[in-house]
Amino acid sequence: MSDDPQQETPQIYLITPPEVELSSFPAALGRVLDSTDIACLRLSLAAKDEDTISRTADLIREDAHNRDIPLIIDTHFRLVERLGLDGVHLTDGARSVRAVRKELGADTVIGAFCGASRHEGFNAGEIGCDYISFGPMTDTGLGDGTLAEFDIFEWWSQMIELPVVAEGALTVEIVEQLAGVTDFFAVGPEIWSSDDPSTALKALLAPLH
Repeated sequence: MSDDPQQETPQIYLITPPEVELSSFPAALGRVLDSTDIACLRLSLAAKDEDTISRTADLIREDAHNRDIPLIIDTHFRLVERLGLDGVHLTDGARSVRAVRKELGADTVIGAFCGASRHEGFNAGEIGCDYISFGPMTDTGLGDGTLAEFDIFEWWSQMIELPVVAEGALTVEIVEQLAGVTDFFAVGPEIWSSDDPSTALKALLAPLH
């Protein structure tokens, strides 16, 4: 996952649903991957048991890699090498970046979700992250209600070269507002509850086209 300096339109970073039906999800995922240009795919399951995570990763890894899409995993960095994945998305800001980088090496993608804290994002970047994620963008009913506002993306895009991702309860209005100041939009829950995720994704991203 890399930031292309010639890439003016934000790229799309797709997140899996927290729960998937293994018999049908790969086909649904494939339709989304074929309908929209996806830059990165993140396996983000609610399940914590390694068996469920491993079986899901095994089912979707080939779909991603056959399309030259890197597959990263939420939190479980110790499974990256074992499952043949490309990296990990850490959810605790800068806290574990240094240790995970030391364990996984220089070639593994490491991203960090930093809420709405530019300080946390800056620190994570300084110690070895490949991208920073800020969010949520609108109220999700989770956490303490703090939102990542336009200003943090505007500041980051002007001051920091490290790629930045906007994620969490995206809307068409947010996509339009942030199109000029973010490198990636991370999309997942916004589309998977739809009967037609591919169409829902295109509708969400309409301002980019």
